[in-house]
Amino acid sequence: MPLTDGHGAHSRQFEPNPEPNAGGFLAQFGASDESSEGFSPTPRGYQPGRTKYVVVIGTVMSGLGKGIFSSSLAKLLKDKGLSVAPIKMEGYLNIDSGTLNPYRHGEVFVLEDGLETDMDLGTYERVLNQNLSRRNFVTAGQIYTEILERERRGGYLGRDVQMIPHVTGAVKMRLRQLAMTGNDGKPCDVVFVEVGGTAGDYENGFYIEALRELAFEEGPENVCFVALTYILEPTILGEQKSKAAQLGIKRLMEAGVQPQLIACRAKNPVTEKVMQKIAMFSNVPMRRIFSMHDRASIYSIPDAMREAGLDREILSILKLHERVNTVQEDRERVVWSAFTARMAAPRAHKVRIGVLGKYASLRDAYASIDKAIEHCATALGADIEVEWLDTSDVDTLARAKELVARFDGVIVPGGFGMRGVEGKIRCVQAARLERVPFLGICLGFQVAVIEYARNVLGWADAHSTEFDPASTHPVISELPEQKKLEGIMGGTMRLGAQDVQIERGTLAHMLFGAKDLVRERFRHRYEVEPKDVTALVAGGLVFSGRHPKHPIMQVLELPVAAHPYFIGAQFHPELTSRPLAPQPMFMGLVAAAIARREPEFARTEAGRRWVRAANAAGTGAAVTA
Repeated sequence: MPLTDGHGAHSRQFEPNPEPNAGGFLAQFGASDESSEGFSPTPRGYQPGRTKYVVVIGTVMSGLGKGIFSSSLAKLLKDKGLSVAPIKMEGYLNIDSGTLNPYRHGEVFVLEDGLETDMDLGTYERVLNQNLSRRNFVTAGQIYTEILERERRGGYLGRDVQMIPHVTGAVKMRLRQLAMTGNDGKPCDVVFVEVGGTAGDYENGFYIEALRELAFEEGPENVCFVALTYILEPTILGEQKSKAAQLGIKRLMEAGVQPQLIACRAKNPVTEKVMQKIAMFSNVPMRRIFSMHDRASIYSIPDAMREAGLDREILSILKLHERVNTVQEDRERVVWSAFTARMAAPRAHKVRIGVLGKYASLRDAYASIDKAIEHCATALGADIEVEWLDTSDVDTLARAKELVARFDGVIVPGGFGMRGVEGKIRCVQAARLERVPFLGICLGFQVAVIEYARNVLGWADAHSTEFDPASTHPVISELPEQKKLEGIMGGTMRLGAQDVQIERGTLAHMLFGAKDLVRERFRHRYEVEPKDVTALVAGGLVFSGRHPKHPIMQVLELPVAAHPYFIGAQFHPELTSRPLAPQPMFMGLVAAAIARREPEFARTEAGRRWVRAANAAGTGAAVTA
C-alpha cells in the first residue's frame, strides 16, 4: 500500500512509526492505513513514548490561571533537567490574536518569530525563561484553514472531510511535531498542552476529543490530564462549596477524559473537607489535588507545587524519574528560592509609577508591563504603586502637569486608534517639562516625537498619518516598504524580533550594558519620517537606537543633562523582561523614579552604581543617577 498521510494524500512527510510503543494504540495499527478507522498521523521518525504529554483543561469558568499552573509545573520539570515545550490551544476562529480587542482578550503578546498570541504565552516565556515560537500556539482558525486549503488542493483524494479523523488528526499532528522539535529543534521530554476555555465549550470540543485519542494512542504512561477547577466561597454562606467543581469535572469525564491531577482555584486555601469531596467524585487521590489559592505572586506557585509533591507525582505518572538531573535541580531550586525570598523581603524604597494609556480599566491589557515593573521592584528592593490612567480626558497641559506630578515616573504604552492620543502628547510634554522620569513604548515613542516636534521645534501641525492622513507635517508615517504589504488586516505590521543598533555614549548604550546591538520585539506599522530625522536631531532629540541598515529610528532619548530619564522605544521592551533578568529600560525608569523621590539615593553607591544590582539580576543594565 502506498504511504499516505492519513488524509488520502501521498506524501513523504509521514511514515509508519519504526518503534511503536508496546501496548499503545499505534502498536496495534502501525502503518498509516486509510482503510482502517484507527488511523493517526505521525511525523517521520516519531517515537511514541519518547515524549510525554501533560494536558491542562479548565472547568467551571475560564480565566482561572491554566497558563500559570501549566507553566509553573513545566518549570519544575525543566529545573530537573527535562526539556519542556508548552502549547496553547485556542478555540476561536481567528488565525492569531492580532485583531483581538484587549478589553475582550487581554494584551497581544508577540513572539520572536512575529506571531501575535494571547497573554498566556507571555506567562510561559517568563516562568520558563524560554523563547517560544508559532509552534507553541494554535487556534481553531489555523486548524480549519489548514484542512480546507488541503481539501481544495485535492489532498484528501475524494474522501469526505470530517471532524474525526481529519480535524482531530491535524491537532494530534501539531502536538507530535512539537514533540519532535521542541523549542530548540530537538525532541523534548514533555509537551505541556493548555486548552483554552473550559470543558463543555463547543469551540474546544474537538481539542478535547483529539487529546482523548492521543492518550489512547500513546499509551497510559505517556499522557497525564490535569483538571483546573474553581471552588466557590459565597460570602453569604461563609464556607467553600465544591458542587460546581464536581459538575465541571464530571463534564470532562463524560468526554472520556479521566484527570490524574486536579488543581483547585480558590480565594483561600482549599479545605481538606472539600478536597475529600473532590477526590471521591473524581477518582483522584488526595495527594494529587492541589490548592491553587490566591498568593502574593504567581512566582511563588512553583515552590508551593514542589512542597505539595506535585513534581514527584508527575514523574511517577509519566515514568520520568530516571531522566531527572538532581544536580541541576538543586542548583535551580536555590536560584529560584533566592528570587522568591527577595520578593517577600521588606522593600527599602517606595515609588509611584503612572501608566498613561487607553485601556486603563483592564490591567490584562498591559499584563507584560505589569510584570516588567514587578521584576524591577524585586531586583531594586522597591515597593512600587502602579496607577493605570486613561488619557482620553486630558485636554490641557495644566491637566497633564497635574496628573504627571502625582508620580515618580510615567510610562506611555502602545495602542491603536485616535482615542487618548492628544492626552498622551500632553502628558509627554508635562513629563519633559517637569523632569519626571519617562518611558515611552511603541505609540509612546511616536507621541514623544510628535510632542518634541510641536513644542520644541515649533512645528505646530506635526502629527502622525495614522491619526491625521491629511497632516501637512507628518513626522510619523507609514513607510513605503510597509505600504507595499497590502491586503488583510495586520498585513502591513512590522512584527517580531529585529536588531537594534545602539549608539555609543548614550543612555541606551549604558542601559543595555554597553552592547552595540540588541534584539527586541516590534509590533507597529508607522515610523519616524526619515526626512525629519536631521531636524529633530539638530533640535536636541537623540535617536540612540536605529535599524542597522535602514533609516528606521528605534530608540529616542534626551541627554541626561537635559532630563534625568527620558527615553522611548519603538519596540516593546516589556515582552522580553524575565523574573531573573528584568528589562534594562524598565530598570532605568524605576531607579530614576527612586532617585526622584529619594534624592539621597542618587548620592549612594547603590544609586550611582545600581548596575551592580542589575547585573546580579542578570540584566547588565546601568543608569546615571
